[in-house]
Amino acid sequence: MNATNSRKLGFWMCTALVVGNMIGAGIFLLPASLAPYGLNSMVAWGLTATGAMILAVIFAALGRAFPNACGPYDYTRIAFGELAGFVVAWGYWISIWCGNAAIASGAIGYLGSLFPALGEQPTSAIATVAMVWILTGVNALGARTAGSVQVVTTVLKLVPLLVIVGLGIWLFAAHDPALTVANAPTTFSLDGITAAAALTLWALVGLESATIPGGKVHDPERTIPRATLLGTAVTAVIYVLACATVMLLVPAATLAHSQAPLADVTRMFWGAGAAMAFAAFAAISGIGALNGWILLQGELPYQMARQGVFPRLFAQESERGVPVVSLCVSSALVTVMIVANSSKSLIEVFSYIILVSTSATLVFYLLCSLAVLKLMRTGELRPASGRLGWLAAAAVVGSLYSLWAIYGAGLSTDAKQCSGQLICWAPWLSNPAILNVVLLALGVPVFYLMRRSKASTAATVA
Repeated sequence: MNATNSRKLGFWMCTALVVGNMIGAGIFLLPASLAPYGLNSMVAWGLTATGAMILAVIFAALGRAFPNACGPYDYTRIAFGELAGFVVAWGYWISIWCGNAAIASGAIGYLGSLFPALGEQPTSAIATVAMVWILTGVNALGARTAGSVQVVTTVLKLVPLLVIVGLGIWLFAAHDPALTVANAPTTFSLDGITAAAALTLWALVGLESATIPGGKVHDPERTIPRATLLGTAVTAVIYVLACATVMLLVPAATLAHSQAPLADVTRMFWGAGAAMAFAAFAAISGIGALNGWILLQGELPYQMARQGVFPRLFAQESERGVPVVSLCVSSALVTVMIVANSSKSLIEVFSYIILVSTSATLVFYLLCSLAVLKLMRTGELRPASGRLGWLAAAAVVGSLYSLWAIYGAGLSTDAKQCSGQLICWAPWLSNPAILNVVLLALGVPVFYLMRRSKASTAATVA
């Protein structure tokens, strides 16, 4: 192996990037968010896991066909043109740094249960910002260093989740009465399943992670598809089993107000010491996810700048080949988001931002699914003959799933907003799906300004 390949991401590092970015602080808080939906959320998990695997097939096919592409941006640009590609990349970038604010806040929130001072302002905000910049420094050392950190944190974060999964399987096999559907009563409804699906998808966002740093991946034609499919499958199984165990052990009314649902289950069986250890693992999980997403928040605008879509400043690299300017600008935006929301509670910040991030991500899932159909029609994407029909079917289902989940992101269970109804379409001014449309629209004038700048530069050179 030559020196260049030794610095690239291999199969296990790419798989760890996928699993590590998908498994963050979200799964440790998500059961509480899903509690109002009861068993609707179990149906939603099944649909979300299926949808995620279909999307993974789509990204695996695109990654195999365009191994050196900059992920969703290039896939959409190739299929639908520069504007569509820019809007996807713009929205993805927004979703990443907004989501990083939520991930960092969640990680510090769990550390607050171990070190109470971190649960108070302004110490909490200061610690959250410090974590963002420490991991920015780790990524500035190079993709290989960041990948090594990702492998270690992914292994550590899987330990507590596997403990919960093992507990659930053991209780189920023993027919233990503590594991009962009575803890998650509900009336099944399509809106309930739809709204829960938007929340569960947040936990699986990141399945496209291995496609972003394509130029930094060893043997990308084989590594990216394999890492994407394996990482998504492993994460989906762990999530469904862990979340089901918690919801069947803790009554819904109690679960809805829990700040650490999985730690509460640990406390039920093994005491306070184990619960504190679990909180530490949850913090490690958030730190590992944040590390991976910081890598991507720098890589995406860097790749866009190299193609002339973002200002050239973002394309500057350090001696280690790291887009330091892109990393620092993105982390500065994360810092602004953290400081701006420092007066709100963890749950308020987390719940709203994850829906904004998820709906933004769903837009490029939709466009990438449609891109497969377009590229297959034009002959630019040519799967093996036996897979042609299957890939086309996956693209159609992926498109419909993305539209359904976008609608779900706009649903609310807030009693005040719904005038006594269980679920309703959230008011426009506080609707995450509507806010996402506004944020995406803000990227359009940026696109035309950059295009005018490129045209002026070309005319000057000529």
